[in-house]
Amino acid sequence: MDDLDVTVRFNGARRIRPVIVIGSGGAAYTIIEEVQRQIASVVFRPEVTDRGWPQATLCFNIFETTAAGLSRLRGVVREVLEAASEPVASPDLPLKAAGMKETLLGAVDAIFESIVPARWTLRPNDERNFKVFQDIRALLSDDLSLPIYSDEIARKLGLSVRTMHDVARRYRGMSLHRYLRLRRLWLVRQRLLAGADSVKAVALAFGFWHLGDFSRSYRDQFGETPSQTLESGRRT
Repeated sequence: MDDLDVTVRFNGARRIRPVIVIGSGGAAYTIIEEVQRQIASVVFRPEVTDRGWPQATLCFNIFETTAAGLSRLRGVVREVLEAASEPVASPDLPLKAAGMKETLLGAVDAIFESIVPARWTLRPNDERNFKVFQDIRALLSDDLSLPIYSDEIARKLGLSVRTMHDVARRYRGMSLHRYLRLRRLWLVRQRLLAGADSVKAVALAFGFWHLGDFSRSYRDQFGETPSQTLESGRRT
């Protein structure tokens, strides 16, 4: 919604282009903002299935459009948001809501009529690699009690470490090693906030054998020392 000439990484792709993204119920996406951006999301309930819009079931798909088309859509969204914030009498509410919805539907119809064919969108719309990333992320979310190592993840998912490295680079913009290390730091933080026995015990449990390096990394990531986090956890 803003006019910043700064890219975001959406589903692993970085482009400065007028774009719109769309997803169906249950679809996911990953986005990394290098600076804070203003992004508007419009959710239709029930889900729209009969207007010929692109179908994206596993991951949100991104499409390049024209600057003029995107500007018109942004204008409609702003007008709807402004009108929705104004007081309205109860009897008029259903009529106003129906009118707003129809205006938004028409604006989205128009934006998909102005899609620009672009080969670069094949990469972020690649559902196969996105599923690999989702599988890795799901495993890291579920496995909360053990150290997380690349070989074990590869074995559980039936992937090569190289494939996982490429996926982490694409969707997180960092090496697999750094991605796993950050995830382990977050798991340590959860344990400390829950009131663990000691910083050393938790660090070792999640694979941080060099305690000095661990403390520096933790402080850089969270802005406080592990001991401060543990103290806070024990007070709550």
